[in-house]
Amino acid sequence: MNRIDTRLIYLFNLYFEKTATQDEVDELFKLLQTSDDEQLTFFIRQAWDDLQVTKPLFDPSQSEDILNRILHTRTAKNKVFNTLPIKKMFVWRKFATAAAVLFFIGIGFYLQNKVNKPQIITAKLLHDVMPGGNKATLTLANGSSIILDTAHNGVLAKQGNSIINKTKNGQLVYSADPNEQAATPVTNTISTPRGGQYQVVLPDGSKVWLNAASSIKYPTFFNGKKRLVEITGEAYFEVAKNASMPFIVKSNRAEVEVLGTHFNIMAYDDETLMKTTLLEGSVKITSGKTSDILKPGEQALLNEKGQLQVTDDVDVNEETAWKNGLFQFKDADVESIMRQLGRWYNVTISYEGKICARQYTGKISRNVKASELLNMLKYTGLNSRIEGKNIIITN
Repeated sequence: MNRIDTRLIYLFNLYFEKTATQDEVDELFKLLQTSDDEQLTFFIRQAWDDLQVTKPLFDPSQSEDILNRILHTRTAKNKVFNTLPIKKMFVWRKFATAAAVLFFIGIGFYLQNKVNKPQIITAKLLHDVMPGGNKATLTLANGSSIILDTAHNGVLAKQGNSIINKTKNGQLVYSADPNEQAATPVTNTISTPRGGQYQVVLPDGSKVWLNAASSIKYPTFFNGKKRLVEITGEAYFEVAKNASMPFIVKSNRAEVEVLGTHFNIMAYDDETLMKTTLLEGSVKITSGKTSDILKPGEQALLNEKGQLQVTDDVDVNEETAWKNGLFQFKDADVESIMRQLGRWYNVTISYEGKICARQYTGKISRNVKASELLNMLKYTGLNSRIEGKNIIITN
């Protein structure tokens, strides 16, 4: 590697991390403009490899194929951006994982057109969709509702002998009111919309993360012989231990009983399988007359006919990636991926032509715009477009 190659990579990393000075930015684009094809190809490949280590874009099994697509796009005579309306920009922007891919393509377009002034060229989109965020509605026992994403921080309400607080990080916390010694528990419900998520600390200290288009119904304090909650959609639980009072999660298909554990339940009505994935402890899942006990690292699959299957061939990180701000897929088909995208971006999904039968493996941030995510999928061979609040898959 010669000095110019090293300098290119160094300057690119400064640019990517938004720490480059204006002089360093100017130097970067000057080097890009004067680099020959072989040198630039080496630079892109080196920078790509660095990003795959520090900020992984794709599964390693797909990385080389996608990089070759990018390099081909950069040198192709029929330039993919020529048919798109473009807007010239030279501004700092927050590079998400998908945007990093577009940056490489932008470099290729910039060099092929030999413009005189350094600039980044990006496609101007007629439509785009922002990612979801902390959005939910709390329904109190009397039927009144509180929109949590716009509610003030601090005490929101008092229910039974519990005080409900909204913390500054967007979490709902139930705590006992020291002035109330006895009360009858009442029921509250938290519901997230499509494009929403939320976290609640229940009266017993158990923590629950709700994914988009989900809900949880629970008493304002637990008494009796069990702690019973009901969910729709998807939720991740960290259950506070209490051996004398089992924690039971009821969904539309089954009941999951635990003493103290970490697990994820995915029970959307539009999914063919209900999935219960155990990370820590043990749970018992029951559907009708069928039941089984899970061990850590196992997953229970329950189909629409009530048939239960337990497997240990599961990536628990994939099943809980949504909680950590990621889409993560392993051998997933297009329709299952798009159902997740539809719920998170609050869009409808439709298909033109035959649905692609290919399976996808990868990891993508949930914090990017829909256009950035779809552009990343484009370089795996999946074509699409956005029209308002609709995503159309066009294979």
